[in-house]
Amino acid sequence: MPVPNDALARAERDQPAVTSETTLANSFLGNAIEIAIVTADHRRTMEGLVRLGIGPWRVYTFGPDNVTEQTYRGEAAEFRLKVCFARSGNVAWELMEPIDGPTIIADHLERRGEGIHHVAYDCGDVPMADRIRDFEARGFRCVQSGKWMGTNHFAFFATDEATTTIFETYIFPPDFEYPEPESWYPAPPEALGPHGV
Repeated sequence: MPVPNDALARAERDQPAVTSETTLANSFLGNAIEIAIVTADHRRTMEGLVRLGIGPWRVYTFGPDNVTEQTYRGEAAEFRLKVCFARSGNVAWELMEPIDGPTIIADHLERRGEGIHHVAYDCGDVPMADRIRDFEARGFRCVQSGKWMGTNHFAFFATDEATTTIFETYIFPPDFEYPEPESWYPAPPEALGPHGV
């Protein structure tokens, strides 16, 4: 059914002003820095992405021992996930496989299956509490959060109804170095010989 002209005019009046070719008056997200995929089998998904030239992959288990302040849909929670990271150019790739406990990752796998789950944004130098307030002021509540390694706060927001995907923001301190992973796939960078082979 077509939208009446007065409804279109009202919707156009309520839109934020365009401030540049790449921003709106209400822009706050900053840079897109990560694409994340939900998978039922992180090994299979890593193998496919390696065939596309994405890797090497660091493999971790996120759980109560290394992720504090865990929440799920506004309540304290305890969950474990297999989480794998790789870089490709200026983009981080993340694979997430639920292990146990309540997560939006398991919810997505059950409802929608495997595939792209979220995009992460850096939100500039905005403190995490302000980031959460900025999302919530726009009607997007925090649906999962935690703090990895005691310093790397992350939060996911219920943006999927409005945008078809989840948005995440996280903070990696400037001096952050990844801890040694449980494993690498297909091999750690140190295994490279002369000329990167």
